[in-house]
Amino acid sequence: LEQTAKYITDCLSPLQESPVTGSMISNYVKKGLISSPVRKQYNREQIAQLIFIAVGKMVMSMEDLHLLLSIQHATYPCQIAYDYFRTEFSGVLAGVFSGRHEIEALQDNASDEKIMLRNMIIAVAYKVYMDKLVLILRSETPCGKA
Repeated sequence: LEQTAKYITDCLSPLQESPVTGSMISNYVKKGLISSPVRKQYNREQIAQLIFIAVGKMVMSMEDLHLLLSIQHATYPCQIAYDYFRTEFSGVLAGVFSGRHEIEALQDNASDEKIMLRNMIIAVAYKVYMDKLVLILRSETPCGKA
């Protein structure tokens, strides 16, 4: 549990300061967001879901994340869903941090689920950007105060 929490925290450390803890993961299992570990070990699918939850919780409620995970389970296998999430998230982050104000639009025939996921990713990317910008501004301001 603690190794999984540390791994996810390390993966997301460039994006967020707050770590993922073992108790958070345990709560996600209790709330049914992810399945229970087998012999106290989390598999790739569970780790992918935990990364998604850790990123999504920056801008969404746990209930809404549960809904998105339920849609994902009903629509796509975890590997395909995670690859799509990772690709979209990387692209949107790159766009936000490069100062490109227009993020490529989804195709007109995009599903509601993809549109919802894209909007969550955009919100997270801008949140990460603002957090980093505030951190820089604080370090440049005497005594760290604006």
